[in-house]
Formats: sequence, C-alpha cells, structure tokens
Amino acid sequence: MELSQDRLERLIAHSTDSVIATDGAGKVIYYNDGASRALGYSADEVLGEFVGKLYPDLAEARRVMQAMRDPGHGGAGVVDAFQTHFLAKTGEHIPVAISGTILYDEDEKEDGTIGFAKDLREILHKDQLATLGEVAIGLSHEINNPLAVITNQAQLLEGDLERLAGEGDVSVELERIDALRREVARIAEILARLEQMAADDTYETVEYIGPAKMIDLRPRRERRASVDDRMIGLRVLVADDDLGIATSLADLLRVEGCSVETASDGVAALAQLEAADFDLLISDVVMPHMDGHELFSRVRERWPKLPILMMTAFHYDKDHIIKRSRLEGLEGVIFKKPVDPEWLCAKILEVTHRA
Repeated sequence: MELSQDRLERLIAHSTDSVIATDGAGKVIYYNDGASRALGYSADEVLGEFVGKLYPDLAEARRVMQAMRDPGHGGAGVVDAFQTHFLAKTGEHIPVAISGTILYDEDEKEDGTIGFAKDLREILHKDQLATLGEVAIGLSHEINNPLAVITNQAQLLEGDLERLAGEGDVSVELERIDALRREVARIAEILARLEQMAADDTYETVEYIGPAKMIDLRPRRERRASVDDRMIGLRVLVADDDLGIATSLADLLRVEGCSVETASDGVAALAQLEAADFDLLISDVVMPHMDGHELFSRVRERWPKLPILMMTAFHYDKDHIIKRSRLEGLEGVIFKKPVDPEWLCAKILEVTHRA
C-alpha cells in the first residue's frame, strides 16, 4: 500500500506524540491532536502564538533551539530525543524528549522548525518505580537487622534496670525504653509502607520545600468497617511532650473520624483550649512545665464540663498524679502502649457521654 501525502498528514495529525511546527519567527504554524491532548491547549489557542508559550520560560525554548544548531545532539540542524519540559495549560511541567529539525527555504535560510515530542511521564514513572523497588529491598535488609538488635538490647536493658533498681523507682527510665520501642516500630512501619508501594507499583508524593517533593511514606490506616458514627466530628486535643505518641494517637483518632489537634505540653494545651472549642482533652501524665494533674486542675476551673482522659505508660503513679486527679473527678486513664482502637473509642464515647 502506497503511503499517500494525505494519509501521512492524517497519521501525523492523530499521532499520540506532540507534533509542533513553527515559522521563521518562532510562531506556531502546526499543532496536532497529540499536542492538544498532552498540553491542554486547543489549536486555536496556540496557532499564531510564539512557541515560547509552550515552555516553562523563554530560556528553555532558546536551549532547545541552540541544541538544534549543535551537531552534538544528532547532527547539524537536528536534535534526537533531546530532553526538556513543556508547560501545560494547567501549569504542569511535562517532561518530553524532542526529535526535531530546522526547516530551510530554497535559499538554505532557516524558515522554521518541526518537532516530535514524546511524553516521558509514564516512562519516568516506571523508572522511578523500578528504583523504588531496589531502594525498598536495600533499606529493608540494611535497616531491619539493626532494628532487631536495638529491640533486643532494649529488652535486656529493661531487665537490667529492674534488677539493679530493686525497690527503687525506675518508671521514667522504663518509659524512655518504651519510647525507643515505639520509634523502632514506627521505622519498621515506614519500611513496610515502602515495600508495599514497590510491590503495588505505585507511590505518592507530597510537597517538601518550594517545588521539591518527597515520596509520602506515612502509613495508610484504613477506617475500620465497624467505626462508630458517634466518633465522627469529635474535636479532640492531645497533649503530650512525646511527638511520636501525640502524632500516632492523632492519626488513629482521625481515622475514626475525629478532628484532632496536638499540644507539646500543658501550657500549650491551655493556650489551644483558649483559642478553640474541643469536646475532649487527652493529656499525658508526666510533661515538662506543667504535669497532668496541674493541667487537669486548670481545665476543671476554666472548663468544668470538658471531659478529660489521661495517658500513662505504666500502672505505677510515681507522683500520685493520676490518684490526685481521680479524687478530683478524672474519669478515665489510657495506657501509651499500642492502643486497641475499639477499646479507645469505647472509652472516649464513655467520657464524652456519647455511649
């Protein structure tokens, strides 16, 4: 079958690649369907416009033209798979590989350009996924082994502390060891998330600084099928000087439908209570600047109807903070171990009188 001029033109017009041609002044004189689909501009919006409109800036458009005149990119007057970026109508920067040539008139003077641009987004995405898989395997091997050592040593250290202390109080030291375990578990969870993304051939990014992005490795917690609708919309303030605990508890409650804010200590918690309304305060027992009992007492004076839960890592109440607070009306205590969501929800519904 002979490839007629008409058939060739129709093939180019409907090509999945972007095909764009310009005249000697750099104005667009040809713009195919593939370019329209990729960039979002209709032909009417582009034809007759300066081609620089399709690049992030004029400097990038000039870089492509300079490459066409440089014999190192495929020969004099051509470029072969030259990588650059187009600017879509939405503002998205689209990575492309341009294969193009300078057009000349009968007098061998430059008369314009024509280029075929391959959208690289899918190709780059697959390359990134392949790299992610390699990174996931390497990290899992190199990090999980020392994490296991840290966990084992923490277990031995806990036993040594209890043995050496005898009847002495080592609750603070034991809580620190428990905090180490929680952070080790969090690192392991992040590694598991990375492995899962590599296995699923998918990943998400979040903004980091300015235009920079990073892979989102935050664990994905699915809402339980049995989540109680009475939890939805509860406004909760979590006060804890341990950022890891405050964040993980906030994440857990958000999955249950709550609106959650965190405070780093009792002073910060009081400031947030003054600034906004909450349905529940969850406070750590031992915090700098203001312990749980003092915070409880202040809140009882200022907001007597606000329900309060206290958190502690151990049953031992060194400074009788929980005991004193209970004598003054404290309704519940939760323990900062891996918390059972169903039990926690039941306790929250109880103290907020939604049970």
